[in-house]
Amino acid sequence: MTKRKILVTSALPYANGAIHLGHMLEHIQTDVWVRFQKMRGHECYYVCADDTHGAPIMLAAEKQGITPEQLIERVKTEHLSDFAGFHIGYDNYYSTNSPENQQFAEQIYRTLKADGKIAVRTIEQLFDPEKQMFLPDRFVKGECPKCGAQDQYGDNCESCGATYAPTELKNPYSAVSGAKPVVKTSEHYFFRLGECADFLKGWTSGASKRGDGAEQAHLQPESLNKMNEWIGGGLQDWDISRDAPYFGFEIPDAPGKYFYVWLDAPIGYMASFKNLCDRNGLNFDEWFAKDSQTEMYHFIGKDILYFHALFWPAMLNYAGLRTPTSVFAHGFLTVDGQKMSKSRGTFIQAKSYLDCGLNPEWMRYYIAAKLNGRIEDIDLNLNDFVARVNSDLVGKFVNIASRSAGFIAKRFDGVLAGKVSDIEILAKLQAAADELAAAYEAREYAKALRDVMALADLVNGYVDANKPWELAKQEGQDARLQEVCTVLINAFRLLTIYLKPVLPKLAEGVEAFLNTAPLAWSDAQTLMLGDKINAYQHLMQRIDPALIDKLIEANKQNMQATQDAPAAAAHEPLAETIKIDDFAKVDLRVGKVLECNFVEGSDKLLQFKVDLGFETRNIFSGIRKAYQEPEKLVGRHVIVVANLAERKMRFGVSQGMIVCASGADDSEGLFLLDVDAGVKPGMRVG
Repeated sequence: MTKRKILVTSALPYANGAIHLGHMLEHIQTDVWVRFQKMRGHECYYVCADDTHGAPIMLAAEKQGITPEQLIERVKTEHLSDFAGFHIGYDNYYSTNSPENQQFAEQIYRTLKADGKIAVRTIEQLFDPEKQMFLPDRFVKGECPKCGAQDQYGDNCESCGATYAPTELKNPYSAVSGAKPVVKTSEHYFFRLGECADFLKGWTSGASKRGDGAEQAHLQPESLNKMNEWIGGGLQDWDISRDAPYFGFEIPDAPGKYFYVWLDAPIGYMASFKNLCDRNGLNFDEWFAKDSQTEMYHFIGKDILYFHALFWPAMLNYAGLRTPTSVFAHGFLTVDGQKMSKSRGTFIQAKSYLDCGLNPEWMRYYIAAKLNGRIEDIDLNLNDFVARVNSDLVGKFVNIASRSAGFIAKRFDGVLAGKVSDIEILAKLQAAADELAAAYEAREYAKALRDVMALADLVNGYVDANKPWELAKQEGQDARLQEVCTVLINAFRLLTIYLKPVLPKLAEGVEAFLNTAPLAWSDAQTLMLGDKINAYQHLMQRIDPALIDKLIEANKQNMQATQDAPAAAAHEPLAETIKIDDFAKVDLRVGKVLECNFVEGSDKLLQFKVDLGFETRNIFSGIRKAYQEPEKLVGRHVIVVANLAERKMRFGVSQGMIVCASGADDSEGLFLLDVDAGVKPGMRVG
């Protein structure tokens, strides 16, 4: 087998909040893949870092009365503790606020500037007169210029899905001080992304050679479709600068101007790896030179695909560096079918999970058992979590060892049989190694684990057929008992090899029990015969449902203002008072959902066909995150704003609006309104 050289990264967690299970999904996905590659004998390095720059960090530190450096150092310690608690095995975890990162950011910027890829323009921005600072898009709120929804951010409306410039907001206010912002001009620096379109068309649809000669597409099919859509719509130049005050790296020869956090964040991958190279004597240039024969993979969430599949490869290419071998995007994590919510106790922090006494490998297994190589949201159903872990890991897997190891220890002094006649079942397990390896390589963890559990079922069938506990009671059956238990111990060892990328801590316990060196993937081709093993120690217990109740309760908290926003009222303020005549202008009708489907190319929208009694309407609604199974909405009655002007969207024409309830934002969920039985489509509401 050809030995590959592989560099792997996860997206950098922002240094302004705790790690939650949404973060952990990505880092578990990455860690499983890295551990598999290392088990295969490849030279594989996994690096990450805290993303530490930007206005939110500066403002959060100011609010806490500490320096940004003190804040990011404290948060890094907390993040590392959380990741270590879930057995995430980084080779290096660093910070973007590092000398290596500053050096690379300046080097890439100077190269792009020399190549004519940097432009300077004067732009208009909203400025907070009280804080004396230009406001990032997410620090401006106001009324959506398209639908009028209140308290929307300065870049997009979470109610209707529209995007816009912050200067287009109606009645804007600063989320920092609450003051009304004013428009001011400022010189900004831009990366000429539009000039990179031809390169990006080729790169996004292309592939690279892996170290073993196989072709690896740069993007998944869903990602490629999205990139084609964005490139086809015309790429805009990218604003890479921010004005002081700002926590970050100052742009060379531009006093008071700082690199935008998204410029130096991905460069943080390079900086973290350079730090590792300097410590371990690795040749950094071999990995990042334009003609590098090594492999580089980025695991990211679908929400930051634009940066990693367009900006990042373009920056690298025009800076004379290698581009990624592939960018692997994944979907979001929901809990019990809903977006994570603090008020429902399902915004689950990693530390809280560990503090409540839950085994991190339970969650590693459950998440891996739902992940595949596509960009799909996955749901943590807490009841299913308990049932699956208890059934698969304890009932099917661990019990194989617990039902056989005791006989080897007590009756045969811990020594396995020197040969076995029942070789067929072990041969079936060994023959699965290549197919399971292919599934792990393709990040099809759900398939891999289904296949492993099918093998465990096969082994448990062997247990039931041979009943070692009965053989132990029969005279003259010692040799047969030793042979059966030896088969079971070997089967358990093979299953452990296949599960080790997902369950590294449990695998360590198995290696100690079997008195063997750390298990590699190639060990699946050998058996243990005549070996002496140690006494069996309990490896994993079942999940007590009471722990889940404890977890939910521990994570319940009232929604409060975020660290980087000013204190606000506990409820969304009432809109301006209207008269009955104003209300009468809104024609609310009962509609029956005839069809409901996901909208390809949108992470927010569902497409409805709604019967209003007198006609059928096509309506797009931005409630996808709250309703992940749209087919279940068919037949349901909804409330429709029937006299809303039609709106042309990329996906078609929306002929109305479906009414939902929500909080000041959608963090507490979006909820369709119900009507009593007996209602008919077309009935008026009001």
